[in-house]
Amino acid sequence: MDYRQLGRTDLKVSALCLGTMTWGEQNTAAQAFEQIDRAKAAGVNFIDTAEMYPVPPRPETYASTEQIIGQYFRERGDRADWILASKIAGPGNGISHIRDANLKFNRSHIVAALDASLARLQTDWIDLYQLHWPERSTNFFGKLGYQHTQDQLDTPLEETLQVLDEQVKAGKIRHIGLSNETPWGTMKFLQLAESRGWPRAVSIQNPYNLLNRSFEVGLAEIAIREQCGLLAYSPLAFGMLSGKFENGARPANARLTLFSRFARYNAPQTVAACSRYVALAREHRLDPAQMALAYVTAQPFVSSNIIGATSLEQLDSNLASIDVKLSEEVLSGIEAIHKDQPNPAP
Repeated sequence: MDYRQLGRTDLKVSALCLGTMTWGEQNTAAQAFEQIDRAKAAGVNFIDTAEMYPVPPRPETYASTEQIIGQYFRERGDRADWILASKIAGPGNGISHIRDANLKFNRSHIVAALDASLARLQTDWIDLYQLHWPERSTNFFGKLGYQHTQDQLDTPLEETLQVLDEQVKAGKIRHIGLSNETPWGTMKFLQLAESRGWPRAVSIQNPYNLLNRSFEVGLAEIAIREQCGLLAYSPLAFGMLSGKFENGARPANARLTLFSRFARYNAPQTVAACSRYVALAREHRLDPAQMALAYVTAQPFVSSNIIGATSLEQLDSNLASIDVKLSEEVLSGIEAIHKDQPNPAP
């Protein structure tokens, strides 16, 4: 396993991070325990979750994922071996069952969310606490075409950072991170932190995969120059890049088979580009999923690549991607496809 510095901290995170959003929905607690054990044996020391997990978010399963992780820590007693990341949910996104359904990044919501996560996770601290998506109206979750609004009811970023600073000083969190952020938002958070002496974001968790390389446009330079590296999520585009959905296939128990809401990677141009990447991998006798993961992990702005799985077989394959080095011929093939069909699923 490769280890990389998390921002400007003294933490070294594994280049592969264990994603958890299926636990409590597609995976049982026992299966989650097996995944954690397997990932740890492979050298993974970084685990990412969120208060709204599992996905899709439902009142019946709310916070199950954090509860499962907390049970694991209690039974295994190895909390100190892990760099633990979680997130506070933002407003909208069809969520009506968390707190008062009018989610904000203000004092009351941050304190309530953090304390509840700590209790569920059965830990005294979270290493990386992230704002899951912006409170303000902006471009994220695939939205294109920025339309400005005044956002008069949004929590000032100053208040958000000040409250997070208090939680760091209280020892509840060690570092803060952003998620689904824009270049403006990232730089504004960094500027405010440096000018006021508040916690500086050490990472940004955004989507990044062969079908969506939009992070490269404005955020990659920030990630490198400001040492606020990418925690890449959806590196397999909900499994599309694994090849298992080729020719319209819908395997039983796969996420895209079970949940119709996940349409981000189903557009015709996306399916067409995906087929070309899968064919390229097979032409070079590579596993398509491992090729896609290896590409993401190798990018200089990536601090860690968040892998998820619903079976140990999938997890083992994803973990093995750390040893896959893509040839110049494969990389040239990837760039040729990207040039023809750039970012078909932003």
